[in-house]
Amino acid sequence: MSDIEVLAHHACFDGSLRFVRHNSQALGVPATFGIFLPKEALAGQKVPVIHLLAGLTATQETFLIKANAIRFAAEHGIALVAPDTSPRHTGTKGEDDSYDLGSGAGFYIDATSEPWSHHYRMETYVGEELPALTERLYPLDGARRGIMGHSMGGMGALLQALKYPDRWRTVSAFAPICHPSIVPWGQKAFDAYFGGDPAKWQSCDPTLLLRSGHTHPSTILVDQGLMDQYLADLCPDALEEAAREGKQSLELRRHAAYDHSYWFVQSFIADHLTHHAKGLSA
Repeated sequence: MSDIEVLAHHACFDGSLRFVRHNSQALGVPATFGIFLPKEALAGQKVPVIHLLAGLTATQETFLIKANAIRFAAEHGIALVAPDTSPRHTGTKGEDDSYDLGSGAGFYIDATSEPWSHHYRMETYVGEELPALTERLYPLDGARRGIMGHSMGGMGALLQALKYPDRWRTVSAFAPICHPSIVPWGQKAFDAYFGGDPAKWQSCDPTLLLRSGHTHPSTILVDQGLMDQYLADLCPDALEEAAREGKQSLELRRHAAYDHSYWFVQSFIADHLTHHAKGLSA
């Protein structure tokens, strides 16, 4: 395989939607991402960009296909970049044994424990390698870069924004895993990826990051459905309390009738694109 391979190319809302595979240095295996370039980018104009992080079991296609984000990104002249949710086909023992660990469940963190540490380095991939690669290949303005996520991807978006506020001008999330170190999803992943070291959990838990003084200069937008079947494990109240204590500007909107699905995401995606568009044009 060549270093860069375009797997698919579709005209979409007067722009271009592409799925691209490349050899990832951070992950040590080929990785795939999706990218939407609005018409302004096709004309050679540098445009703002939002990175989209999908949730457990999803791929680079999920957010782009299901969220209806492209329609509104095109209206605002914003590019979208969507990575896969984890490395694939690494040969790591156990990576395909369960839906919530390994393939499709990278949790956007850098594993430090064997055998995961060789390839499961999504924090570096999302925060460093992928922005650098896409901004080299396409007319994307790295000074106007935002990040958004759903569920596990919402956790990843919050993690990136709070740990590396200089990389991301704007941030938002749908139903994020807000306090992973106290719920089964997070504990299972952190035990495996960090070898059971609780001290390493803090750097990957949005609530704990806020409590330890990490903030982002923008207002963080979060939407949460109150009919979400995973609500007890998402812990939005803990995030809200930590933001209040840490003086982090947070707009946490609760919606009575909505669940965890992309029907929920579709319902409020326009608000999120507007939120990012305002911040990225400032």
